[in-house]
Amino acid sequence: MSPTSWSFAEQFVAEDDVLLAARARADEVGVTPIGSGGGATLRFLAAVLEARTVVEIGTGTGVSGLWMLRGMRPDGVLTTVDIEAEHQRLAKETFHEGGIPPQRARTISGAALDVLPRLTDGHYDLVFCDGDKREYSAYLKEALRLLRPGGVVAFDNALWHDRVADPAQRDEETVAIRELGRQVAEHESLVPVLLPVGDGLLVAKKEWAGEA
Repeated sequence: MSPTSWSFAEQFVAEDDVLLAARARADEVGVTPIGSGGGATLRFLAAVLEARTVVEIGTGTGVSGLWMLRGMRPDGVLTTVDIEAEHQRLAKETFHEGGIPPQRARTISGAALDVLPRLTDGHYDLVFCDGDKREYSAYLKEALRLLRPGGVVAFDNALWHDRVADPAQRDEETVAIRELGRQVAEHESLVPVLLPVGDGLLVAKKEWAGEA
């Protein structure tokens, strides 16, 4: 795909002033949110799933959270986890500016691998992971427990700045993301796809019991 076509696809669903303001906050605090193409994909997934319950690992300033909330059911609740309480404060500003009622966004401050085990098994429609790349395999394990059958897990940065596809790149984060891709592709209860949106979005559906 040419850079022109890639940019056209990324910008196909335009971001409004609320999302642009959230991106500006992200720049100020050194957070890199999901790209617009990835955000639009998350909204699409939430809408197709008619998601009522979503878990997000890595709140940032609310860019990805707002995209998902806009695709979820009107009574849907986003549970978003981040180790930085200040980021979550900024995300709440984003959600407020986006017209999201406070009860629809539950923010939990803490390390993901401390928080996720406290969430309910088989309760969630969508789990989106954009936290510590070195923990992605652990997030997958938790997501498989948290998702209902037919639910979807998604990982941002699945191409990691073009490093994952280059075997010569062996830094810890790249190796961790590459291993995650292998695990997802080989998992017998997942239906996976790797989408070249943004920095790569790895998506997989948890199959219903008894499905072929």
